Amino acid sequence: MEFILDYYFDVGLMFDNVGRLLNGFWFTVKLALLSGVLSLVWGLVLAVLRQLPGKALLPVRLLAIAYIDAFRGIPMLLVLLLVSGGLSTLSSPVGGEVLPRSLGLPTWLDQPSPFWYGVISITLTYGAYMAEVYRAGIEAVPAGQMEAARSLGMSHGQAMRYVIVPQAVRKVIPPLLNDFIALMKDTSLVSILGLLEVVQVGFDIQTEQFNGSGLVFGALLFLIVTIPLARLVDWLIAREQRRTQRGGGEGPEAEPEAPPATGLAGA
Repeated sequence: MEFILDYYFDVGLMFDNVGRLLNGFWFTVKLALLSGVLSLVWGLVLAVLRQLPGKALLPVRLLAIAYIDAFRGIPMLLVLLLVSGGLSTLSSPVGGEVLPRSLGLPTWLDQPSPFWYGVISITLTYGAYMAEVYRAGIEAVPAGQMEAARSLGMSHGQAMRYVIVPQAVRKVIPPLLNDFIALMKDTSLVSILGLLEVVQVGFDIQTEQFNGSGLVFGALLFLIVTIPLARLVDWLIAREQRRTQRGGGEGPEAEPEAPPATGLAGA
């Protein structure tokens, strides 16, 4: 028991390295926020492309489906290695300098290249996951909403923009938050590229001090962010269920629903 307390919960060691750990966690937060926003946008684009109507747009739909299936099936670690290796090589003499150095070795906003490789890789991967969440929300909107919008003279794009997508987004906020929690945890994979985020800093401390307290401190920082998000997801789900029940008239004194006026009652 004493060994466990000394190895994992050495408060003195945590305090001595709190600056390094918090700096690493700040990298984690920045990486998660930027990648999360870009993944939300990219996922919505993919979901809308997948819903485009007509035979003429079939190739676009197939490309969107192929992209989503591919990036949901490839481990993000592989994506990180492919993105970082490809961009850095294409901007070097070995790769023929196809890309300018500012794109192959990006240091935008004073952030190191591994940070941007992480942003690109996470966006590519989680955009595919979020596209499926959006698609579920879009398909959950009753078909009559699209028909009503088209009957008012809206084009398909206008109906999606003003009627379908706003309703779909409201339905899928909880699962999107779940994906963001997973995304934030996966930022630790970027340490493979040398980024000193909180997990890498904790591992460095473990290597230097032969003590895992730095990693435990990093785990606590993750929990400080992810547990409130998880409770927020629970609250949003419960609120949606209450709203749906009220809207559907489900209650102890609710009147039985009348059959639809289609002439097919009892069919």
